[in-house]
Amino acid sequence: MAFQNKNLSVIAYANGFTLWHYAADETMSAISASGYFDSVKSLMNNGDVIIINASDNTSIKKIAVATNVTVAALA
Repeated sequence: MAFQNKNLSVIAYANGFTLWHYAADETMSAISASGYFDSVKSLMNNGDVIIINASDNTSIKKIAVATNVTVAALA
């Protein structure tokens, strides 16, 4: 299954930082794959945070925007 815009929402926005939420009936590994969020790349910024509710797990991840959008565990 591919990214679906209807499953993405903004929880909070301030000073150029956005806290996102994404929920889908897909595995965490599928949602966390590099490029999964590329269709909304122009909306996301380096350092934004996303809460992901996947079919097999829930996680909070940091967004990195370069050639592709990637999500990684918070340090």
